[in-house]
Order: sequence, then C-alpha cells, then structure tokens
Amino acid sequence: MQSNHQSSGKIPVTVITGFLGAGKTSLIRHILENANGKRLALIINEFGDLGVDGEILRGCGDATCSEEDVLELTNGCICCTVADDFIPTLETLLERDEKPDHIVIETSGLALPKPLIKAFQWPQVRSRTTVDGVVAVVDGPAVKAGMFADDPALVQQQREQDESLDHDSPLEEVFEDQLACADMVVVSKSDLLEEGDAEAVIAKIRQETRQAVKTLTAYHGKVDAALLLGLDAAVEDDVDKRETHHDSLEDDHDHDDFDSFILDLPSAPAPEALMSRVMEALGLDGVLRIKGVVEIDGKDARHVIQGVGPRVDGFYDRPWGAEETRQSRLVVIGLKGIDPTAIETVLRPG
Repeated sequence: MQSNHQSSGKIPVTVITGFLGAGKTSLIRHILENANGKRLALIINEFGDLGVDGEILRGCGDATCSEEDVLELTNGCICCTVADDFIPTLETLLERDEKPDHIVIETSGLALPKPLIKAFQWPQVRSRTTVDGVVAVVDGPAVKAGMFADDPALVQQQREQDESLDHDSPLEEVFEDQLACADMVVVSKSDLLEEGDAEAVIAKIRQETRQAVKTLTAYHGKVDAALLLGLDAAVEDDVDKRETHHDSLEDDHDHDDFDSFILDLPSAPAPEALMSRVMEALGLDGVLRIKGVVEIDGKDARHVIQGVGPRVDGFYDRPWGAEETRQSRLVVIGLKGIDPTAIETVLRPG
C-alpha cells in the first residue's frame, strides 16, 4: 500500500522538536544508522552562533546521509527566519538532481514548532513536500522531577532570576506548545525511570497532547525509524487546529527570555576534569545547557560533551579530519541575564 506522500510525489518531512537536552540528537543519530537505504537529508537549527549538533551528526559517518545532506541554520531560530533562511535552504534540497527520500528537521530546543509547520503551507513548498509528522522528544527524568509541571516553586524561582517574568515560565509554555503540535512523543532516558515513573510521565504528557497521539519510551534514542518516519499526518493541513499558548502572538516571536554565548578553550589533558567543570557550571544560576566539541591532548578523535541539569555525557565521536582545525569550543545556553564571566571562570582551567 502506497502512502499518500508517495502517490502524490511529495517529499515527506519529519520535524523533531524537544526541549534543551531532551535527546533529539541521539534520536536522529539512530534514525541515520537505521535508514534502511533511504537517502535522508537533515536541516538542523541550533540556538546560538555555532551549530554544534551539526558537527556531532556529521560524525556519524553513515552512507545514507552524506556531509552535503546536513544543512545548518545557525543565525537564528527557524521559526524567526522562515522567509529569509529556512525556505531557501529547503528549496536547495528540493532542487537537487538527487533528491532526498525524506527530510528530517531538528529544531532548536527553544523553537515553537507551529510557525515552522505553517511555512509548509507556502505554495512553492506545499506542492513539493508534506509534513509527515511532528515528533516531540521529552526528557523523562526532567518531567518526572516536575520541571515542566505547573509548579509554583519553580515559577517563583524563575521569576526571581528574571524580573521581567510576570507570567508562567516561558520554558513551560514552549514545552507545552511542542506537545500540542506533536503527532508522536518519545520519552527519552527511559533507563533512568522506574516502571511506575514512566507511566506517570506518560500520563502527564497526555494532558497536553491530542487524543490520538502515541507516546513511546526510548533509551539512547533507540526507536525504530519505521515508527517515526511514515506517519502520513499531512500536518500542514491541520496545523491551525493544534492550539498552543502562542496562537494569539505574531508568528515572528523572539527569544528574549534566553541568552547564549560561545567559549573557546585550550585543549584538555583528559575529558574528566573538563566534564567536572561543566557539571559545576551547570549549577550556576540560570545555566540550562552546555555542549560542544573539544580536543583532548594525545587523542586523534574529537570529544563531544553534552550537559543539561545534573547530567553531563561525553564520548569520542570520530577522528579529526586532515584539513580540520582542532579546537575546543563550548556553547552555553541559559536564562536571560546569565553571567558569562562567572561561567567562564568555572569552565576555563586555572
């Protein structure tokens, strides 16, 4: 049986959304490694000036997604740059002689999915693509801890960090909007949840999703690609019915609630000390996420560091390229008003 997009000749597009550190990159890496011969193209949108996720994904070395198939938008959130940046990037893919079988878009953790999906209603895009589905990746342990529940203590804490907040946490609204637009929800880091906890997290998520939306649990992003690709949801046709907090706002919102900056560091003698400093920096007021690619003395491979909340992960992903400049660069993302000097003092070796 042919799917609707196959019979229409349209290229299917899967939008993968999710909060900072939820596990989107792990999920996409797994899709690439299990593409079953499909030619995939990725559009990656990272908040901040450096798309570190693109570097990590290029390291996967999978034949079904070559380096020219990974396109980055690094000068702003997709939903803020639809006309100037995103549409031309998408058209670049669509005009290739060897077109992709499927396009996967990873949004920034701060992106609202709805304005992006509405871009697929543009005539020059709609005739050639269809939004096959929106997959929201959720950090299971974070939801279990109530980080996105209607938690008065958390809201108050964030108000104290940012005096301009006179409403519910913007993080919570972004989280709920991602769920409201989803066709499928993947609860990541299931290995850190007890069985009863996973059920409680799924019950909480179902309060924000539409009735037909399925919720899966995943460990290290391992979800069968066939479950994620081929949902045939044609989201562009019903996106206006998916109600979100920001429906009353203009599509071109901003990210004034958040700051990010890049920190270049010297090479490190070993990963452990740097990961320890990243852990310490994550404990500073307002710091949400730290990630990057670093050089380790005496090692021919790049070391990837990703930290969010109380967790810091690190792994060697691939050898440095012969023409590649070896460098150590971290991106720090936090609430508006974070102190770059204090954060750098912690991260930079003494």
